[in-house]
Amino acid sequence: MASDTDNGSHILSEDDVVLLFACLYKEMRRDTCNSPLVSILPQSSFQSSSQSSISYSAHNAKLNRRDGAGGWSPMVTDQEPWLQVDLRDRKEVTAVATQGRYESSDWVSKYLLLYSDTGQAWKQYRQEDGIWRFVGNMNSEAAVQNKLSHSVRTRFLRFVPLDWNPSGWVGLRVEAYGCSYKSDVADFDGRSSLLYRFNQKSMSTVKDVISLRFKSHQAEGVLLHGEGQRGDYITLELHRGKLALYLNLDDTRLRFSSSRVAVTVGSLLDDQHWHSVVIERFNKQVNLTVDSHTQHFQTKGEGDSLEVDYELSFGGIPLPGKPGTFLRKNFHGCIENLYYNGINIIDLAKRRKPQIYSVGNVTFSCSQRQLVACTFLSSSSSFLKLPAAAPSSIMAGFSVQFQFRTWNQDGLLLSVQLSPEPWRLELQISNSRLLLTLHSSGQQRSEAWAGYRVNDGLWHSVSVDTRSLQITLTLDNEPASTIEKWEQLEARGSFYLGGCPTAACQNPTLAFQGCMRLISINSQPVNLSHVQQRLLGNYNELQFDTCNIRDRCLPKLCEHGGRCWQSWSSFFCDCSGTGYSGATCHHSIYESSCTAYKLIGSSSGFYSIDPDGSGPLGPAEVYCNMTEERVWTVLTHNITAPVRVQGSSLQKPHVMKLNYSTSAEQIRAIITGSEQCQQEVVYNCRKSRLFSTKDGRPLSWWLDQRGERRSYWGGFLPGVQQCSCSLEENCIDMNYFCNCDADRDSWANDTGVLSYKDHLPVSHVVIGDTNRSGSEATYRIGPLRCYGDKSMWNAASFYQESSSLLFPTLQAELASDISFYFKTSIPSGVFLENLGHKGFIRVELSSPSVVTFSFDVGNGPAVLAVKSHLPLNDRQWHYVRVERNVKEASLQVDQLPLRFLEAPADGHRHVQLNNHLFVGATASQQRGFLGCIRSLTVNGVVYDLEEKAKTAPGVSSGCPGYCSSSSSLCHNRGRCIEKSSGYTCDCSQSAYGGPACKDEVSVSFDRESSVTFTFQEPFSVMQNRSSQASSVSRESGSRAREDVAFSFITSQTPAMLLTVSAFSQQYIAVILAHNGSLQIWYHLQTHRKPDMFCPILSNLADGRLHQIRIHREGKDLYIQIDQDIHRKYTMSSDAELILIRSLTLGKVIRRDSFHEEVIQAGSKGFIGCLSSVQFNHVAPLKAALLNRGSSLVTVRGPLVQSNCGALADSITSHNLRDQAATTNKDKEQRGGEASTGVAVIAGVVTAVVFITACILAVVSRLLYRQWAQRSSSGGGGGGIKEKEQGHGVDTDARTEIHLHNSLRDNAKEYYI
Repeated sequence: MASDTDNGSHILSEDDVVLLFACLYKEMRRDTCNSPLVSILPQSSFQSSSQSSISYSAHNAKLNRRDGAGGWSPMVTDQEPWLQVDLRDRKEVTAVATQGRYESSDWVSKYLLLYSDTGQAWKQYRQEDGIWRFVGNMNSEAAVQNKLSHSVRTRFLRFVPLDWNPSGWVGLRVEAYGCSYKSDVADFDGRSSLLYRFNQKSMSTVKDVISLRFKSHQAEGVLLHGEGQRGDYITLELHRGKLALYLNLDDTRLRFSSSRVAVTVGSLLDDQHWHSVVIERFNKQVNLTVDSHTQHFQTKGEGDSLEVDYELSFGGIPLPGKPGTFLRKNFHGCIENLYYNGINIIDLAKRRKPQIYSVGNVTFSCSQRQLVACTFLSSSSSFLKLPAAAPSSIMAGFSVQFQFRTWNQDGLLLSVQLSPEPWRLELQISNSRLLLTLHSSGQQRSEAWAGYRVNDGLWHSVSVDTRSLQITLTLDNEPASTIEKWEQLEARGSFYLGGCPTAACQNPTLAFQGCMRLISINSQPVNLSHVQQRLLGNYNELQFDTCNIRDRCLPKLCEHGGRCWQSWSSFFCDCSGTGYSGATCHHSIYESSCTAYKLIGSSSGFYSIDPDGSGPLGPAEVYCNMTEERVWTVLTHNITAPVRVQGSSLQKPHVMKLNYSTSAEQIRAIITGSEQCQQEVVYNCRKSRLFSTKDGRPLSWWLDQRGERRSYWGGFLPGVQQCSCSLEENCIDMNYFCNCDADRDSWANDTGVLSYKDHLPVSHVVIGDTNRSGSEATYRIGPLRCYGDKSMWNAASFYQESSSLLFPTLQAELASDISFYFKTSIPSGVFLENLGHKGFIRVELSSPSVVTFSFDVGNGPAVLAVKSHLPLNDRQWHYVRVERNVKEASLQVDQLPLRFLEAPADGHRHVQLNNHLFVGATASQQRGFLGCIRSLTVNGVVYDLEEKAKTAPGVSSGCPGYCSSSSSLCHNRGRCIEKSSGYTCDCSQSAYGGPACKDEVSVSFDRESSVTFTFQEPFSVMQNRSSQASSVSRESGSRAREDVAFSFITSQTPAMLLTVSAFSQQYIAVILAHNGSLQIWYHLQTHRKPDMFCPILSNLADGRLHQIRIHREGKDLYIQIDQDIHRKYTMSSDAELILIRSLTLGKVIRRDSFHEEVIQAGSKGFIGCLSSVQFNHVAPLKAALLNRGSSLVTVRGPLVQSNCGALADSITSHNLRDQAATTNKDKEQRGGEASTGVAVIAGVVTAVVFITACILAVVSRLLYRQWAQRSSSGGGGGGIKEKEQGHGVDTDARTEIHLHNSLRDNAKEYYI
């Protein structure tokens, strides 16, 4: 196809016409390719595993026929029955149908469908969402048809019954629907290729479409290659069973480099079955599709056209030494229907057209050898027992060879008893390596290792040979590993492959779960067909004639860059370093805004926020400036210092680009979610105008976020070319709208604040009037500053049961999450519902204390419920979050334990919804919700309830009440509670006290003081992922997460600040080392050394107040010290902290298995002031003061309530006085001897004051102890009451401490 563009013409090119007809033909075939294929077949086309009698034979299994006994039935002793149909030629099959045996109680309710080109190597059909079971019949007469989500081109079909009528037996009549299938096929033997030669020297194209189908049993091989002199190239190859496309347009730098990057699609493509490939390119945009998986990408290089010289080669690269060639192995397999821009390459080759040149032996029929495999299905009970073949007459001993592929990192491959007894030889996969073990008498054994990551899903060849003086283990083409033997060893009994029954031997770890083929013993191949017919050896839990391996990491189900790892039966997502958590890395670990951080008690500092939650945007690092009035989100850029400009003009302007710390998409999301944004522009000028004094056209301007020119400079709406001084009416010359336009020789200033959100932030600055004599300008663009979280209080009130808000259909096919807050007084009601043809999603208040999440993705209805010990219809705000993905579903209500429901490993994945999302009622307008819902967020998108409510009957915008306002009434995780007249703050979950949860709770410690908070029963901070049935829900807290916050003052080193101990010998310790530096110790894996992190080396034992925040999410550890120290570390383990026993502040009596340095700090205790200590949802210091009589709190040594903040101020003031005194002393010494007397007197006075202060401290301590004793004997419990003010906390609410509430992933409920 030529590179000429159409220049706006609507004339279709030849390739466009071909593609158009191809699309039309495909649609026509979809409607017409449904003819019966089985009913016309002869009897010889039917085969079966067995038959009850001649009248139940396979050829009677035609749909709606009554021949013989009215269908096929196998023998009752047939443990693995199957019915096979030969369509006599390759057909395109679009549907299958089944029926029971005529007028009988025999029918099949579930079955598998296998297909094959040869009848030897079979592949199991799977629907698009991974389902491999087909639903069959419920009686013997009604035919049930299953349409295939993607058609298959095949000759043989095999129906494998799984379940049948429990009151009868297997009975089957079948039909397949489709049409004929014709193709042009070429067979490549690994040394051949086809060359398509162009009519001219080179071919340049801006649009390409290449399509083909291939099959092979080799994991490597070049399918397509072409290159040009200017550096263009295209190469399509099989690599490690995946398809890799290398494509570059006009970049000579990449041509000779080794850094070529491939786009890979697909997996396990060496399975001897057909796979379709389509490459579509227009300019730089490319779609690469393999089967149903498509990868979209942009090409490398600077051009838009692909220029290929002379020829394209298919099936390989014929000249290994060709310049620019970097791939090695030619393709070995079959290719059919190969089209290059509408040209049928194979058809040209068959007709021997001059454009095609054949290299090597290319034949036009697919005669590839079929390698028959078997699948070991169970990791506990699968095995294959084979008799020992006749030994060689030349050499004693034996040899075993086979190929295997698996995803599991452990499993037994081979076990054989040896003579003399008790010798035994075992070959296993151990931790992804091959391990050969020779067991002798007692505990003696010899080992040999081979390979790395042999569980990569690829075929590996292995050989074990004992026929020499050594036992050799050979893996693939690697050098052999050996075990020395001192006597001749012979096989005694049978060989066990993949596992063995307990009566014969014991599996050292797990049985093998995977595929094997090409098994031979003593160089004699094993006939697996004879094994299947029980004519040779024995087996259990095996599937023959197919390798049923599946890549569970495709399509990509781990979100946000999570890495996928898999075993034979499941997959796992490694979310470390992504900023997301959960089974599929769906849930952001960060808050959505700076406002959300403040509401959980955070102070000013740098934070990562995720403005779209689980959406596609990643976290952005911003500075949160938290003032009393507002919370500012600050985004900085790279130009912070003032920029001086001279010599610029409109013809050659000064242009400065501003690069922000976050992406443009993230900035847009932050601006959209904020109530107000602004950016300051400081412009100083001298004879440098902003606008022309003649015609008013801009001489300088700035570009907005979209790159559009803006010429207003703050204070005005867009389009008004003025400056702030004009608005304030204080310009130095009122004849102009800007100070700079006065064009004076002296410096002038035009500073303004840009506040029109749609134009922010400033992306470029253009200055054009500094080229005159004496002309000069300086400017500075401030950071983007935003405040307010629009989503936090976006609410709607529902006051009619039939009222609801309608939103577009929920996009929830593979993963979705929904979160919101509600408050109500009714006992039940539906929060939201979305229905589909089969599936649905519903969240409701099913009773006054129970929230229910129910859904159906095709596996039947599933229900998750969380029950609160307190009513939820208490007119207070409650938080709900639900999530469903392909691994699990979860439900979170407030801070109650998280509930999980595991998804079936091979169940339906896609939930099909097609109606509107109803908020506030069901789709039938029944069981409506009465109350308020706010902050409704779906998949990271905030739904505008207020706007929808304006036009919905029975719904109003906003929600009445004090606690519904956007102002933060309760601080530091305090919860706002509505009262009949006013509100109150529940500070039970906060480390602070007071009417607004702002008063710090501080205690002074001495060396012997300690506070130990004992958890009432062992609990896990993480979820306990015990293996349970998928239908049983599990309780848990957050995933591998801890939050620790406290403040302290001390001058002691070393010092023990905080320890968390677990029954499992795990611990967390926060100490000050000998040099005063902060150390955080994490010991999560008892068999390994603990992790120790030291954020800064400076001395924190300096008598000043320091604030510490520690947050862990999996392997990621975040540490903040005061306002300016922020560190992130990666831990050696993401293990959960399980069975927490206690938390101790100060001296540690029980040392457990602490590190020596931690023990030393623990023995020294802590001398100083501790304040506002929070561990997850526990405030131990506050609990110690309010619950002295509790059995959960143990206090040792003197403990005095204090005020660390006030103490820090006094110490700072004292230090300042000392510094002033020192300065004055120096001055006085320089003044002469007369001042010396004054200094002596001052010293004496200071000493007297110090002694008096010490006496007062001792007297205070004695008085306090007497008071405490009187309080204890009086039955008062020794508690220290918080001050009660106008709308203070109720006594019950104040003293209630939820000891067992686990921390949810994003704690957004603290502030209400």
